[in-house]
This record gives sequence, structure tokens and C-alpha cells, in this order.
Amino acid sequence: MSNGRTFSIGSEKLKSPLTWHYVGFALLLLLVVGLGVRLGLDWRAISVNSGNALAGKQIQLKALELQTAPLRGLDKRVDLSRTQIQSFYSKRIPTTYSSISNRIGELEVASGVRFSRIQYAQGPSGPDLTEIAIDSTVSGDYPQILRFINSLERDQIFFLIRAMALAGQQGGQVNLRLNYSTWMRRADAEASGLPAQQTSEEAPQPSAREVE
Repeated sequence: MSNGRTFSIGSEKLKSPLTWHYVGFALLLLLVVGLGVRLGLDWRAISVNSGNALAGKQIQLKALELQTAPLRGLDKRVDLSRTQIQSFYSKRIPTTYSSISNRIGELEVASGVRFSRIQYAQGPSGPDLTEIAIDSTVSGDYPQILRFINSLERDQIFFLIRAMALAGQQGGQVNLRLNYSTWMRRADAEASGLPAQQTSEEAPQPSAREVE
């Protein structure tokens, strides 16, 4: 009798709307908790990945900054280099053959040496300049020779000594074989009328600019 009554009460509770409300609420609560846990795990994973991605981007940005650092202000440096080159050309590169020969003559007189031979020839040409090779034999005592060499190296016209060799000595007089170069702009060198420099395979020919 009591069992039947108990079953009847249980059936009535199952049929009660309040009971189903409790069941539905419990299910929703479990679903919300599950979604909350899943959201938390996903958010943590996203935060870790985002942090790693941000750190990677920062490293890439720093690397790019280091790579591009030498290029900063490059346009200004290029303009400055062009200005310096033009200034060097205008101050130290002769425009005529006569300015070269006249200046060497002045240095010869000032130092006290004497040329027994001097020859000019056009050497290799670059994009802007042509080398003027000068081959000479200089005579004088040691102080005069040293004075002439120093004056060449320090002169306003740009001279570059290529080679020197003792060609003979008599008493206090020294004969020195001296090879040096200066440069002219290509157009000026072509207009100078200087012969081209001979290679070792070419037969030697007298130069129109040779002085004995």
C-alpha cells in the first residue's frame, strides 16, 4: 500500500513543471560551466599565441630597423659626396696639359733639380677621368731630389707617385727614374693631344711631349 503511494507521489513529482524546471536549470548550468571552461582554455591559448606572434613581429621590426639603419640619410650623404667630388675636381684636377707641365716646371726650379727627360702620355680612362702618366729622369743632389718628391706629393694638383728607381750617381749628383701620374677630365684629356700610353708589347716610339 505504501509502495504504491510512494510510486504515485514520485510520478506526480516527475510530472510536476517545477521538477522539469530544476532539471532544465541544472542542464543549463552544466552547459554554461562547460562553455565557460572551454572559453577560458581557448582564451588562454589565444593569449599565448598572440603574445608569441607579437614578440615575433617585434623581433622582425627590430631586425628591419637594424638593416635599414645604414640607409637613413643616404640621399644627404650622396649629395655631400657629389659636392666633395666636384670640389676635389675643381681644386686638384688640372684642366689643361699646359697647367701640368708648367706646374712641374715650377717645382723643378723651386727644388733645384733638373730634368734630363720627361714624357707625358694618356693612361687608362675611367668614367669621368683619364690618367696622365709622366715618366721622367730627375738629376740633383739628395736634398734637392727629396724636396722635389715632397713638393709633388703636397702640391695642389693631385700627383700620385707610381715608382722610383736610382738610375745612376756621379759625385754628389743623383739620377732618379721617376714615374708618377695625375688625372684630367676625359674631354680635357682628349683635347690635350697627348699620345696614348704604350703597352709593353708595343714598340717604343718617340713622344711629341718628350723633352731631352
